[in-house]
Amino acid sequence: MNEMIDMVNSDAKERMQKSVATLKAEYIKIRTGRAHTSLLEHVMVPYYGSDVPITQVANVSVIDTRTLGVVPFEKAMMSTVEKSIRNSDLGLNPTNIGTILRVPLPPMTEERRRDLVKVVRHEAENAKVAVRNIRRDANHDLKALMKDGDISKDDEHNAEENIQKLTNENISNIDKILADKENELMEI
Repeated sequence: MNEMIDMVNSDAKERMQKSVATLKAEYIKIRTGRAHTSLLEHVMVPYYGSDVPITQVANVSVIDTRTLGVVPFEKAMMSTVEKSIRNSDLGLNPTNIGTILRVPLPPMTEERRRDLVKVVRHEAENAKVAVRNIRRDANHDLKALMKDGDISKDDEHNAEENIQKLTNENISNIDKILADKENELMEI
């Protein structure tokens, strides 16, 4: 009997954690003005007929706080990698200096920072909505179990309280991640 409640709980917990992880992954893509290798992770490079992540065709490193270095594993890929970075949605302009691509990060304007804060708030809200939808699904499953006579009204009530605690934890986690990202964006 409690196995069913445990299954609903663990499913909800796992799905909520995935929502938080997705938010973190989205935030990594949002540039803060400081160089970090994960900035280029979602840049795709055409390689022998298929698009692959840049990390599969080149070594990405931090040269200094505002510059990334990209060294393709194959010399012939230099111009393809350069073009892929230039055409990405990051607004970056790499410079080819022989064996390495220098990718300077332009300083962010106050207006751009404010725009990015709006974007991170929107992403956080989407994550919260996802967590609340998972709570709704879990509560629906619990009601169905009670209706079928698999669990008692008290069991359902206790399980719903646990789901709510899980929801509150994940939403406060999202708020913390959002606050950290906002501070990072507004830092000069």
